[in-house]
Amino acid sequence: MLLAVFLSALNQTVVATMLPSIVADFGGFDRYVWVVTSYLIASTVAFPIAGRLSDIYGRKPLFIFGIIVFSVGSVLAGLSQSMAQITAFRAIQGLGGGVMMTCSYTAIADLFPPQERGKQQGQIAAVYALSSVVGPALGGVFADSASWKWLFLSFGPMGILLLALTSKSFPHIGADAGKTQPDYPGMASLALAVVPLLLALSSGGVLYEWDAPQVIGMLVFGLMMSIVFVVVEAASKAPILPLEIYANRVVAAAVAAMFLASFGLYGNIIFLPLFFHEVTGASATVSGSLLVPLLLGIVGGAILSGQALSRTGNRYRAGTLLCTGVATLGMYLISGMSENTGLVLGGACIALLGLGLGGAFAVLSVAVQNSAPFALVGSATSALQFSRSVGGMLGLALLGIVMTRSFSSGLEAALSADLMAALPQGGLDALRDNPQAFLEPSAALALASSFAGTGADAVHAADALLSAVKVALAGALNDAFTVITVVMALGFGVALFLRAPDEVAD
Repeated sequence: MLLAVFLSALNQTVVATMLPSIVADFGGFDRYVWVVTSYLIASTVAFPIAGRLSDIYGRKPLFIFGIIVFSVGSVLAGLSQSMAQITAFRAIQGLGGGVMMTCSYTAIADLFPPQERGKQQGQIAAVYALSSVVGPALGGVFADSASWKWLFLSFGPMGILLLALTSKSFPHIGADAGKTQPDYPGMASLALAVVPLLLALSSGGVLYEWDAPQVIGMLVFGLMMSIVFVVVEAASKAPILPLEIYANRVVAAAVAAMFLASFGLYGNIIFLPLFFHEVTGASATVSGSLLVPLLLGIVGGAILSGQALSRTGNRYRAGTLLCTGVATLGMYLISGMSENTGLVLGGACIALLGLGLGGAFAVLSVAVQNSAPFALVGSATSALQFSRSVGGMLGLALLGIVMTRSFSSGLEAALSADLMAALPQGGLDALRDNPQAFLEPSAALALASSFAGTGADAVHAADALLSAVKVALAGALNDAFTVITVVMALGFGVALFLRAPDEVAD
């Protein structure tokens, strides 16, 4: 199970550092983002469907199916000859990875009694965090030293090993096929709702403007199909995502808390390295390594909270309040960082955030599995994973909007009238579109040359402009961190509703 989680989570991030090599081989820069998002979208759609099917047919058949699909998709991705092919094969990978992830999390309820589930969820959370940070580094090693294709091909043999281990040792538990039939209309309407929404969130502000017809059309269609999905599920005798699980206060609160926590996690993974590299002046290597304290914090928080749950019982509310409180405090400290923040202090704040997030993830998983009826534990667990994926992608989309708008307004405020006048034609728009490029050494020389052509004091003007860009970018990132802090505080509020019916009063 841990190997399955590692492989499926690793593939969510491993291509980040391989994309330049992939585009260099195939071209198709306009489809740059789809190599990543095709996996994420396919796995997100797979979460609720695999969870419900595992309740019907048992975890083992679905687990084996997911391993086979993942392995085949991995080998096909390694043999790809075009951007279209690798995008499609990554979606196959994502489908298998999503099934493996769901079955791994859900099987905890099959294999361990309630008092032991905290420890096991802590291990899974630790492995998930490890793979999320190892992924980009591993992708970079293969891209630089061998070929990105060999990394995908290597997942094939690992899948065969995982298949052998699963076939031999995994018990057949949780089947209810004789009583229930799959909800095919629910599966179809879910896919038609989720895929357009996630495509819109992934492409808005990247491939298209947010007000582009493509983005608006996908959002409208996705929302319409979401309504259809709810109607279908309400009328279904065996819904793929039973609405009754949300009548359970613990499950509903845990899903909401997971959504909010994931909003913060994904945002920090993307924006923290950018902050330390561009604002504090740390090297790219050092900036990336500052995610290690986040990893260590998540691992430590997951293990500690899992152990505490196993010893103290189902005190979900107390555990989640403590963990989300720690995460909110860490996020508040991060939102106050500036260009003068040292690496040690910054790393400590990041580790504090990770400690709270890791603990919350483990507690929420145990709370859902111990509160949902056993016949629906797969659906309930997959709903939790589904909320994590959607929360992360929605968080990145919204934070991207916040940062872009904040940077644009901050840049105009930081630029003097003389400097605005000295900018070459289209220079301000170029800064707004790609501020990071203007903070590189080569960009400073290009800026000096362009200012020289206008008759301005080239060196002074270039330095002043780069300083203004850095100030505006720092303000924009701090605004994004502030939004995450508010979201984390909302997660703390949601935790108040997590009290189980038999939980001792706090």
